[in-house]
Amino acid sequence: MIEKEMGYRGSKSVTGLYKLGTVKEQRVDGSWHASACLRCTLMGFERNSQVKIPSNQINKYRSYYSIAAQQCEKQNLTMNPWWFTGFTDAEGCFSISIVRKNKLKIGWEVQPSFQINLHQKDKALLEQIQNFFGAGNVHKQGSRQSLLFRVESVKALAVIINHFDKFPLLTQKRADYELFKQAYNLILNKEHLTTEGLAKIVAIKASLNQGLSEKLKFAFLNTLPVTRPIVEDQEIKDPNWLAGFTSGEGCFYLSIAKNSKYNTGAQVKLMFKITQHSRDIALMESLRKFLDCGSCSQPLNYKYVDFYVNKFIDLTNKVIPFFDKYPLHGVKRLDYLDWCKVASMMQKKEHLTSEGLDQIRKIKMGMNKGREFSDLK
Repeated sequence: MIEKEMGYRGSKSVTGLYKLGTVKEQRVDGSWHASACLRCTLMGFERNSQVKIPSNQINKYRSYYSIAAQQCEKQNLTMNPWWFTGFTDAEGCFSISIVRKNKLKIGWEVQPSFQINLHQKDKALLEQIQNFFGAGNVHKQGSRQSLLFRVESVKALAVIINHFDKFPLLTQKRADYELFKQAYNLILNKEHLTTEGLAKIVAIKASLNQGLSEKLKFAFLNTLPVTRPIVEDQEIKDPNWLAGFTSGEGCFYLSIAKNSKYNTGAQVKLMFKITQHSRDIALMESLRKFLDCGSCSQPLNYKYVDFYVNKFIDLTNKVIPFFDKYPLHGVKRLDYLDWCKVASMMQKKEHLTSEGLDQIRKIKMGMNKGREFSDLK
């Protein structure tokens, strides 16, 4: 078998940051972040000064934790179609497998597929996605703690194509989708069963995701990759897209850092952040305008861009109300719930007491990888 690959799935999670509790978990197939990037992210966050809130504004805040809790308790949350597009921009993959099959007349088997790979803790979410599309299967990935939702029949993929034509992707993944659709149409017309049609699909695959494997390059010498589509319009069309995208790529940081200026000897900070490859910088700027807060930064010599919100008043007045109205789904919404609880405690200045700080530390320990499977039942 020459090839059976997952393909490029975009920027992945940022984990293992010292003294940070973060909602964005490490996906099972790794991260494109280098350790130097992680250190840079941490240092930038830890340098932030304490956010002070005038006492006359505290009473204006709502109890965000109770609102998020009510949403989290709903068992069957309705998902908007744009949510699935946003989540696919974060976690989806459009793949074309080309495998040697001597039994076939052409000698090669071409298999298109749409797939989403998540930790097994998000089994319920994958099943919701399966029910939404009414197609595909959810199954375990070997011995790893991951599950794969996959749609691969030509008939079922028509449902996927129809969805993303109506609710288009916004990241550079849209270029992969357009290439995938080109190959799908060739397969639909059975051109993949001819030498000429197979050559066209190989040329398309050469521009899709990570391109051709070394074995396929050797098998199809002198293949010229087709021109990769240019993604220009990255304006957020619907708030549900952002809820879906954040469910996959969002990070809700909780930091507890030593600081002698405080009576407790520690400073608590919150931050909302999304990191993407630098080629999606236009989308990150669109995100900043959409939420009307936050900043974008692109470290020199690194191929990624951060959108982040670290002002407490923006987090409580804009970010949290947004995700109250357009909820997250999957395991991340439980971690977001804990993050909101800390925000509520900070509103009440409880983080400035030893008792409150101890409680926040316990909350942090139970987030992300510290969350037990029993919490998900």
